Amino acid sequence: MPALVSFLSLYAIVAIRQHAFTQIYVSLAVVSAALTLLLLNPRRFGNPLQLTFDRGTLILGTLGRWLAVLAILLAIGFGSQSTEAYSRIILGAWALVTPVLLVGADLALHGLARRVQLAEPLRRKAVFAGCNEVSRRLAARLAHAPELKIEVEGFFDDRGEDRLCIDREAGLLGRLPDMAGFVKRGGVDMIFIALPVGHIQRVIDLLDELCDTTASVYYLPDIFVYDLIQSRSGEVLGMPFVTLCETPIYGQRGTIKRLTDVLIASSALVLLSPVMLAIALAVKRTSPGPVFFRQRRYGLDGREITIYKFRTMHVMEDGDHIEQARPGDPRLTKVGGFLRRHSLDELPQLVNVLQGRMSLVGPRPHAVAHNEQYRRLIKGYMIRHKVPPGITGLAQVSGFRGETSRLEEMQARVACDIEYLRHWSVALDLKILWHTLLMLLRREDKAY
Repeated sequence: MPALVSFLSLYAIVAIRQHAFTQIYVSLAVVSAALTLLLLNPRRFGNPLQLTFDRGTLILGTLGRWLAVLAILLAIGFGSQSTEAYSRIILGAWALVTPVLLVGADLALHGLARRVQLAEPLRRKAVFAGCNEVSRRLAARLAHAPELKIEVEGFFDDRGEDRLCIDREAGLLGRLPDMAGFVKRGGVDMIFIALPVGHIQRVIDLLDELCDTTASVYYLPDIFVYDLIQSRSGEVLGMPFVTLCETPIYGQRGTIKRLTDVLIASSALVLLSPVMLAIALAVKRTSPGPVFFRQRRYGLDGREITIYKFRTMHVMEDGDHIEQARPGDPRLTKVGGFLRRHSLDELPQLVNVLQGRMSLVGPRPHAVAHNEQYRRLIKGYMIRHKVPPGITGLAQVSGFRGETSRLEEMQARVACDIEYLRHWSVALDLKILWHTLLMLLRREDKAY
């Protein structure tokens, strides 16, 4: 975004002054865009735990970084003795207008992300590991911040009610070993660990127990006794926290990903509608049964969703046991093998993307039966559900596509999914989409 704003503002000012956008301005635009990418990365507004931000800090930070960009550009200009080639009026106007546009774009994106988050109908359930002053203080603040839509279920602690000076009705749900089971059964979305720093091994053990859930995990350090200087830890309602496990797609980042999905998916549906109509007719005429196949899968945070595909088999499996497709599978229809080889059966999932159930890029959603099977066999398997499932993903363009007959193949696919979560960006999504397109055009697809 900063690079685009910098380029467009320079182009507009040159056009307003009725100058030609010659090679010298192209060079300036390219160099300034590169510098803004390095020094003016988009702000990560819209943290799931914080809807407010300091506008003064944003403005001052943007101005300071923009001044750094200008200083570097001046140094390059003087060093190359090229400053005389530019219009002083154009450069001055560009230097003054661009930071205003940068701040405006950041504010607009943050406002959009905030409205999206506030419009989310679902409330998030939270529990605390450790019942102490820190956790009780945050729980009280969350209770008085309904805009965050976080509902505190209660606390887990190895100490009894007598030592904690509270009764069970006040929110003590059980001992720490009971928490993982409660999280799985109760659909808990957020976990705040408020154990003392000296209990770090217990924190590690808890994380190990929670790896089979999709809950976001935050650590609340008891650091109020320290005089923090220039602390940069995250905070929720004035209380510091450390994120241990969280989705990389939130706030402004999530809004940008969603807008990208909607734009590309809607355009693809319009362009591919004749192809999809032809496929629907072929499916209907070559075998009895419905055109579309609906199957239950796990979506974001492990919530069950229904995805759409063109039917490629004579059977409609969606039970506790589902056999994966294989080469020469007798269940395939006359056109089913062709559709699966070229991934054309996945096209109806563009509708799932517009519904918000899926994304264009993300971990491929597995059937519910397969999820329940592999979550018991692969440690950390459910972490892949911290982002919306995708039509394509890093695993698919890395060669892990089609049947996973061996556990090692599924482990490799899950490892790619986790790698995607660690390094997610819009640029990575676009790169994966491009490689997916090349893979399909070169017929490197190995799906059955």
